[in-house]
Amino acid sequence: MTFTYPAVFTPHKNDKGYHVTFPDLQCCEADGPDLEDAVEHAREAAYNWLYLEIEEKTFEFPPQTHMEDIRLEEGEFLKHIMVTVKLLPDND
Repeated sequence: MTFTYPAVFTPHKNDKGYHVTFPDLQCCEADGPDLEDAVEHAREAAYNWLYLEIEEKTFEFPPQTHMEDIRLEEGEFLKHIMVTVKLLPDND
């Protein structure tokens, strides 16, 4: 299954790098020293968040918020983050 969620990138105030949050994935955050690493860390965080939902068998994936509905602070920007989670058959 492939999921795409908007992520808010906030530049760190005192140094290079970014803090990333997902408005749709509660408590899912990441950081990176540059944009490339921040995107990769955000993808990993989103993957782990989604995988945990699968492991807990809740499968309550939130709908994607439209980017135009997300309010940004000065300096912040949005990127879509795509995550693929492979579902294997349950052998229980």
